Amino acid sequence: MQSPNATTTSLIVAGFHALSDPIRLNVIELLRQRELCVCDLCEALGVSQSKLSFHLKTLKEADLVNSRQQGRWIYYSLNLPQFTVLEQYLADFHRLGQILPTRCCDNIS
Repeated sequence: MQSPNATTTSLIVAGFHALSDPIRLNVIELLRQRELCVCDLCEALGVSQSKLSFHLKTLKEADLVNSRQQGRWIYYSLNLPQFTVLEQYLADFHRLGQILPTRCCDNIS
């Protein structure tokens, strides 16, 4: 397994952190279907715009969602290449096959 560089590592950490919250997971699930504006996301999730903004910021910082402004509305969509980075990271563990047994330590305290 090749070790990721610092930038990739930061995005992987941010990605898994972003996916660790139920509201953010629900946002991701909604965006799987299509691009949505903030008002549609608020309505579907039953949360205020200020609360949702916090979660969308976290998803954006993790590069998991894209945003675009149209008039006064901001529309969000999934950034699929970043999901591929996370998927690849996990797939590398599968390719490792068997984990090596524990090495005995020679240090006796």
